[in-house]
Amino acid sequence: MHSTDTPQKSALIAAVQLPGVDDLEHAGNIAELGRLLNTLGFRVVGLVTQRRASLKGSTVFGQGKLYEIAAYTGGTGVVPSPAEASKSKARERDEDAELPEDQAFEVPAHPEGEYPPADVVVVDNEISARQARNLEKATGADVLDRTGVIVEIFHRHAQTREARLQVEIARLTYVVPRLRAGVRGHDRQRGGVGGKGAGESALELDRRKVRDRIAQLRQELADIEREEGGRRQRRLGQRRVALVGYTNAGKSSLMRALTGSEVLVEDKLFATLGTTVRALHPEVRPRILVSDTVGFIKKLPHDLVASFRSTLDEALEASLLLYVVDCSDPSHRDQLQVTREVLGEIGADAVPSRVVLNKIDRVDAFRRLSLAREYPDALQLSAHDPADVARLRDHIVEFFEEGLEPVELFVPYTRGAVIGEIRTGMRVLDEHYDEHGTRFTVKAPAEALERVRALLR
Repeated sequence: MHSTDTPQKSALIAAVQLPGVDDLEHAGNIAELGRLLNTLGFRVVGLVTQRRASLKGSTVFGQGKLYEIAAYTGGTGVVPSPAEASKSKARERDEDAELPEDQAFEVPAHPEGEYPPADVVVVDNEISARQARNLEKATGADVLDRTGVIVEIFHRHAQTREARLQVEIARLTYVVPRLRAGVRGHDRQRGGVGGKGAGESALELDRRKVRDRIAQLRQELADIEREEGGRRQRRLGQRRVALVGYTNAGKSSLMRALTGSEVLVEDKLFATLGTTVRALHPEVRPRILVSDTVGFIKKLPHDLVASFRSTLDEALEASLLLYVVDCSDPSHRDQLQVTREVLGEIGADAVPSRVVLNKIDRVDAFRRLSLAREYPDALQLSAHDPADVARLRDHIVEFFEEGLEPVELFVPYTRGAVIGEIRTGMRVLDEHYDEHGTRFTVKAPAEALERVRALLR
């Protein structure tokens, strides 16, 4: 909901379809960008696309498309030349009445209702700072690229201190090359000892301040990561499952259903940015920990992948990865591929995994059969169906107990303190008592058995 005193901003999507990107993939990218903008609270009012062999160096789009974009924003569609930009205001007034014939152009007319005004132009492609500045001059509107949109969403949704630091590093890294010289942009600060030397321009000084801030944030993040590393060290040897997948695939809903925890669930992209760890519910012995990780997306900025490395390490250190897929989304195959590629970058593709086709309740019977043929080993379920969630829970427990044979342990009454270790770290199948002590039949990993046997020696 938007407050009445903060009117909803409107955005125009502009995209270049490059060679190697087919129409279906191009349409999917644009639809996804539209959802990203909705998450930020923008209303998408139009779309301008163009097929090009490459992104044009200075303005991304050809001149005709610039005019079309400008029709939405009220701009001229022309990037002023440096000479024109430096003209005096008096001369601009003199020449405003009539442009020379070789500079004349016609902005496409936009009848009432055909071209709703756009406050922001959002380019689906990643563009340079220079290209963004030129587009702003031509359109008279703010310009964002896909990376800028994603960084802004992360900035708004970060909740934990670690996530906020990670996002701030990525945001500042994105901002540094886009800093511009202001009115005093070419002024020089006093340089060197005794004022000798050229010194720094105000713009250079601003950039250095940002780089210093990034270094400070990285140090703070390193301190947090050391603390988190200690917590992970204490969890070593425990059975761990990580939910991974595309953003808005339903990971948090599944996390809540599997663990009974109050995890944030929103129908928004990147609602979860930190890592949440909870025990599988109802609990089993030894406990199985389930972690909900940050979602992935196409063209995820590399700086964000690097910033969230510690969060993704949760997947790397898991015993089992559950690839959660929104099977009702037409582009679910591409989404699964993106998830695999990002996890492959950190080496987590070697971790045992299962595919979970979520939101199966939104798919008809014919589509379910087709999915079963395409993903024969996948689990089809809905995170909102308790029976489906219970089936997934059983599958998780079976994964950890696969290959474990029942083992008998005898605990004398004089060593009763060991019983707590058995109940905590093992699954007790049977127990009975005699005059000498308690006999347990258990299933447990080799390291847990060795630990208890050492205590009984």
